[in-house]
Amino acid sequence: MAKVVIIGAGLAGHTAALYLGDAAGRQHTITVVNKSPDFLWLPSLVWVGIDRMRPHEVVFPLKPVYNKKYVNFVCGTATEIHPDQQYVLVETRNGHREYTRLDYDYLIVATGPHLDFAATPGLGPEQGTTFSICTTEHAIHTRDAYLEAVARMQRGDRQTFVIGMGHGTSACEGAAFEYIANIHKDLLRRKVRDKAELIYLTNEPALGDFGIRGTFMQRGGQMLSSEEVIGALIKEYNIKAEIQKAVTRVEPGRIYWEDFDGHEGEISYDFAMLLPRFSGVGIQYIDQHNENITSKVVNQNGFVVVDGIYGLSYDELCHTSDAWPATYQSAAYRNIFAAGIAFAPPGPISVPHVNPRGTVITPAPPRTGMVAGVIGRIVAQNIIDLLNGRPMSHQGRMSDMPVACIASMGNSLWNGMAAVILVHPFVPNLKRFPHTGGRDQTITNMEVGLAGAWMKRMLHSIFIHKFKGQIGWKLIPE
Repeated sequence: MAKVVIIGAGLAGHTAALYLGDAAGRQHTITVVNKSPDFLWLPSLVWVGIDRMRPHEVVFPLKPVYNKKYVNFVCGTATEIHPDQQYVLVETRNGHREYTRLDYDYLIVATGPHLDFAATPGLGPEQGTTFSICTTEHAIHTRDAYLEAVARMQRGDRQTFVIGMGHGTSACEGAAFEYIANIHKDLLRRKVRDKAELIYLTNEPALGDFGIRGTFMQRGGQMLSSEEVIGALIKEYNIKAEIQKAVTRVEPGRIYWEDFDGHEGEISYDFAMLLPRFSGVGIQYIDQHNENITSKVVNQNGFVVVDGIYGLSYDELCHTSDAWPATYQSAAYRNIFAAGIAFAPPGPISVPHVNPRGTVITPAPPRTGMVAGVIGRIVAQNIIDLLNGRPMSHQGRMSDMPVACIASMGNSLWNGMAAVILVHPFVPNLKRFPHTGGRDQTITNMEVGLAGAWMKRMLHSIFIHKFKGQIGWKLIPE
């Protein structure tokens, strides 16, 4: 009987746990470690943050699901991995601090990110005066502050909302755009939009880049870029766009930035939701001699180095499709895998930029949503192969992977909107598609309209059903 430990129960880790439990839970010991007892459907936090969805609608307890799937669950925080001796040290709290040792034959690191607010002085809900929608608690805090701002507008005050990226290398620009678009729609619904100035502050080189080098849509025989589409929506919604900027510090009511050219500036705000830089969660790797070998396993940002090709220039990366990982197997230890945000990408997807001051202003590669789920499934399927004495047979490079995304612009089923985006491949592959920007024109497309709002709300319910492991869950694609 083999032992598999999964650290993290987000989209990647929980997906892996469901597949492993279903295929191997009766014959082998599958254990999930997660610091929260609940699963969080992260994409719907944009609605929680404007009070258009209740927090209990985006979470559910993990243990009942795992009980059905023959998966053990430990609520705690993994602090150390001992890869030579093959065990994980987990800190748990049952009224006082305790440590649990979990031995493994195979390990999946699917921790998600550390929210590195400290990388930008003054940023974040704990140490600063800005808000976040990265966790349930953050979204609730943000919702309460948003409703206070709405109340002030209802009394006749004007408010400036700044939504976007809180660091030059922040990721998830799509989520920030969703949030500001939903604020716009919600303020219209509350009849106070005329009292608000909305500012979208981003590190993207162009609107619609979203950290994936943009995309395109086909209309009447013409090709429109995501920059044109998102730019038109920004104009229609009367949102001021501040692109190509890295936030360098935040003070109460004031945000300071540098731009692509090295110029400095500042923006005043009443309410700000700025996403932080992501880094690794800080788990320490200790060898058999009790030496810290963390730098052998993870990169400088704390993400696990896997089977990609690292150190290429951006141009080389764009023309080397197999530079992106295929199996997500650790380069240092073959029985360790990393899924979702926890793996180290070989480089950026967006065109990188460093300004004359030396500040990096480049969106980090997004590895959430569908991408995280697909990688979680691939890793689980390969471990199932290994448990059954077979060679690994599943691969999923982001430079070959088709991805679908729905970006909400108001969740009303009567006058809401959403952008339904299909991208193939997720990472532009100039080797395969040299004449179309690295993307397959027959698949890549974007549709904007009310139907997308219905799809977004429907997918919320469908994926909650899937991740509860309910009947037919495997028929629902990641």
